[in-house]
Amino acid sequence: MPEDVKRDPPTQGGRGQARTRFARRAVVTAARTLFLERGYAGTTIDGISSLADVPPATVYRLFASKLGILKALLDTAIAGDDQPVAVQERPNIAQLFGEPDPTKLLAGFAGVTTAINQRTSDVYRILVGAAGSDPAAAELLDEIQQQRDRGQGEIARALARAGTLRADLQEDRAVDLIHALMSPEVYRLLVVDRHWTPEQYEHWLATTLFQQLV
Repeated sequence: MPEDVKRDPPTQGGRGQARTRFARRAVVTAARTLFLERGYAGTTIDGISSLADVPPATVYRLFASKLGILKALLDTAIAGDDQPVAVQERPNIAQLFGEPDPTKLLAGFAGVTTAINQRTSDVYRILVGAAGSDPAAAELLDEIQQQRDRGQGEIARALARAGTLRADLQEDRAVDLIHALMSPEVYRLLVVDRHWTPEQYEHWLATTLFQQLV
């Protein structure tokens, strides 16, 4: 078989994958715009398709449903990109769990939490609103909350392993404190409602986590 024929399938596959990534990004970007403008209930697949300039059949093939698009939007916002790597497996996050200095560990996670909340605050509120009337959206909200709980539990375990968790504080109570302080609701209360800057929130979060846990 000629050598150039051998190379054709990977090349075509590469172009196809690039087109798929481009279409996914276009749909997610369009969905974010419409969800924020019209709300979840007021946004349609046809509307997303039109704004993204991606055929409705392709939208359904890539995401299956409007909720699938919202999930992809949240996943991208949480991670900061659309790479298929879980947040906890990313190098900058994984190294924090092994940080023996509690000040650096908690400051690092305060920075991560601030960045995630900056990217997701508006979209998260869309999901919360949708969950009030859509059982599937409520399941997705519960799934995201469980993922957050697991990640925050690892922070408490990292402090306990390093021997820096307060002696009078049980690990499960530490998880409760982390869950409350790092919650999207507290971020929204301070930054959106009370007009703190993200930098002020991040400093407060790092300081308060240290005071409460170490």
